[in-house]
Amino acid sequence: MRRFLSFNDFFKEYYGGKTVKLSLDGGFSCPNRDGTLSEIGCIFCSDDGSGEFAGSKYLSLDEQIESQKEFLKNKWKAENYIAYFQNFTNTYGSLETLRKIYDEVVKRDDIKGISIATRCDCLDDEKIEYLKEISKKKTLWLELGMQTVNENTIKVINRGYSHKIFDETVKKLQDANILFLIHAIFGLPFEDEKDFENTINYIRDLAPFGVKFHNLYILKDSPIYELYKNKNFKILSRYEYVDLVLKALDTIYEKTVVHRITGDPPKAKLFEPTWCADKLSVISEIDKKLKEDNKKVVSQDDIKKIVGYWKNIDRAF
Repeated sequence: MRRFLSFNDFFKEYYGGKTVKLSLDGGFSCPNRDGTLSEIGCIFCSDDGSGEFAGSKYLSLDEQIESQKEFLKNKWKAENYIAYFQNFTNTYGSLETLRKIYDEVVKRDDIKGISIATRCDCLDDEKIEYLKEISKKKTLWLELGMQTVNENTIKVINRGYSHKIFDETVKKLQDANILFLIHAIFGLPFEDEKDFENTINYIRDLAPFGVKFHNLYILKDSPIYELYKNKNFKILSRYEYVDLVLKALDTIYEKTVVHRITGDPPKAKLFEPTWCADKLSVISEIDKKLKEDNKKVVSQDDIKKIVGYWKNIDRAF
């Protein structure tokens, strides 16, 4: 048991057994890649659309699911599977396209939930209504790459839409009872402690279903590689990053599930910081600091109560 509400502990109770994500490629693109907004993408995003560990887009979804299950079977003795549409923008397309892709996964008995990574500028009212339909059949949540609340940083990272649009969209998702989690990156170019604090406090006040904390890392095939070489902005040290995660865990809503506490870069492409290549060591250090700070373990009774809270919102239950 962890000293924060972890993905593993939460979903073990939620579904009654070990739960893993199957990373899938739905064949989507991104308005920030295809020329609609730009051809660059968010500057930290890799050529694979941050989906280095996803299945092959040259396989059908059924084939990807089976190959991912086979790949993970020796690592995890999983009892439950979540279909995770990871790379690029997985609601960027016509409603007909979305139905063709997601209806195929919804009908599978071995898939307990669906996680969809997307952008808030690719969630119109029609698509939100369709996602509501899915959420009545399967546990569903959206993964939203907010990263920061600083409008200047949003422009620097070339996200392509304002924080105002993010705010308006999550309000619609809340009104529709659609679960969502937020990605936040600590160490974005030219941000400081105040910026990190503002992002953490925003997540606290929004009280989302989940959160993922990442450190900024520089991949050799990403646009930020050139910016870093030219501007040489500060990269967080391991100590600074761990300290920020501890502050965030201490601040966020107690019922928010922590899906990730550090980045997981493809080692062959990683330029800086080299310390984040050892993900397990970073997680271990965070756990050690929480123990030293005498943070209490999240008890099984606590988890059961929180699971009950989210199941009351999740219409698939």
